[in-house]
Amino acid sequence: MTRPTTRPAPPSHARARARDRRVYLGGHPLLFGLLAATRGRPVRRLGRTLLVHDAAAYREALTRLPLDRTAAGTTGGAARAALPEGGGVLFDQEGGGHRADRRGLADRLGATGVSRLRAVWEPLLVRGVAPLSRGGEVDLVELARELAGSVVCALLGSGADPGTVARAAADAAAASVRSHLPGPRRPGARAAAARSAVRLQELLGRSDDALAVMVAVAAVNTSVAALPRAVAWCADAGLWDQAADPELLPRLADELLRVTAASPVLPRVAAAAGSVGGCPVRGGDRLVLVARHAAEAHGRDPDGRDPAGAGVAHLVFGAGPHVCPGARLARVQLADVLAALAPHRPVVARARVDRRAALPGWRSLTVRAGS
Repeated sequence: MTRPTTRPAPPSHARARARDRRVYLGGHPLLFGLLAATRGRPVRRLGRTLLVHDAAAYREALTRLPLDRTAAGTTGGAARAALPEGGGVLFDQEGGGHRADRRGLADRLGATGVSRLRAVWEPLLVRGVAPLSRGGEVDLVELARELAGSVVCALLGSGADPGTVARAAADAAAASVRSHLPGPRRPGARAAAARSAVRLQELLGRSDDALAVMVAVAAVNTSVAALPRAVAWCADAGLWDQAADPELLPRLADELLRVTAASPVLPRVAAAAGSVGGCPVRGGDRLVLVARHAAEAHGRDPDGRDPAGAGVAHLVFGAGPHVCPGARLARVQLADVLAALAPHRPVVARARVDRRAALPGWRSLTVRAGS
């Protein structure tokens, strides 16, 4: 199989890529160092673990290989362990229950649903970027947290404080999702995850709704990871002209989501024998599906004028029956954030990596209006 050619990055893109690399090496240096070292092959076996880098093999693993949705070290397994009900949520369900919950969530996040949610975040966004016009600074992480928390509360019909919900969702993810990744487990991590999940349920007022907790965790953490990273890329690579162009903006948003890959790794376990990328798989084998590499985030810079094909770009949202139901929301919200910032052509003033977060991201990313 022919591997994509990595083109030399222009200086501005090199600066953007160097900054973005810090979020991976700051939070998970060993894991992402290993993934970078092994990406030369589509699939690499290390004992009972397969590292899946190639787009075709990644898609095959999600659409053709039977997966154990409740195994320890997977998203579903962590959900089942953390929630008091012991599972039965989107990430660990099977069959009809899984499909029904996905359909219900997809309906709420369809075009009509996203339009309703957009009415929630638009005034917050206008207020949030206003300091730039007065010579002030804006912390994009705080802004993303407010947007994400408000969207989650509106989506779930909760009257809780959005900022408190967003922080609780981040705590829940930090206590549980990090346990998916290869490496030593922290003592007491399972109990901490359970406490965090219970607190989030109580805040949302949905103590009998495990799905609400998982929706909150997923929506908040992906948004808080992706939005500031995308803005930093745009600022460092000089992409504000594209962000200001209504025709290019949707494609640029797609490209930035592809390159930032908010959930860069999907941990899964094979439920039965099969093959991925020509490599035999046994039941119980662990698969580390590297969405970042499948979407060519490591070698192809974002460009709204020359975007990657949808078949590659959208792999950051999964594939087949495992596509993220929030993909439309992510694209529309990022496009709105970029459009609001574009007149100010922000530059990054300060950036601090979040070494505790479940997903690679910034703890703070402060921007100011450019000249």
